[in-house]
Amino acid sequence: MCLAIPMKLVEKTAYQGIAELDGVRRDINLTLVPEARVGNYVIIHAGCAIEVLDESEAQKTIALFRELEDKSNLSA
Repeated sequence: MCLAIPMKLVEKTAYQGIAELDGVRRDINLTLVPEARVGNYVIIHAGCAIEVLDESEAQKTIALFRELEDKSNLSA
């Protein structure tokens, strides 16, 4: 199973960048999405941005991940 998560691109230099979600920052590779701009949400898989995502869709996906996390914490 593969998992990809939307993160906001906060820094970009050529084909490298830094993406952030909830204060967590990750170095990412932007080779597959050279059109990504700072402020865009990108889907991250294995350290690579694989798609630029509309902000509203990114927020919906992030909300679903948070809901899953909340449910996981209740059962622990």
